[in-house]
Amino acid sequence: MKIQHFTATQPEAVPEAPGVSIRWVITDKDGAPSFAMRVFDVQPGAASPYHQHPWEHEVFILEGKGAVRSETGDTPVEAGYAVLVKPGEMHQFVNTGEGLLRFICLIPHPQP
Repeated sequence: MKIQHFTATQPEAVPEAPGVSIRWVITDKDGAPSFAMRVFDVQPGAASPYHQHPWEHEVFILEGKGAVRSETGDTPVEAGYAVLVKPGEMHQFVNTGEGLLRFICLIPHPQP
C-alpha cells in the first residue's frame, strides 16, 4: 500500500507544454498493476498538447476552470467535473480561468 500527500511527489515540467507540470503520484514502480495516477497543474493561459493516443484517460478536475478541447469544440469544465477521453480521441486541457487548473489523470500502463 502507498499513502502520501500528492505534494510529496515533485512536479516535472511538461517540455512540449509551457506552463504545465505533472506529478506521477502512483505508478507501476509503486506496485500498481494496471494504472498510473498523475496530477497535472496548468497555469492560467496554458494548455496540455492537442494530441491523441490509443489509450483512455480518466480525469477528475480538482481545482480551477478550463475547457476540454476536442474535434467537436471546447467543453467548459471546473472543479468536480469528471472526463473520459476515449482511445483515439483528439484532446487538450486548456486553463481558461484566472487561477490554477489542477486535475487527476489516470492512464493504463503500456501493454507488453
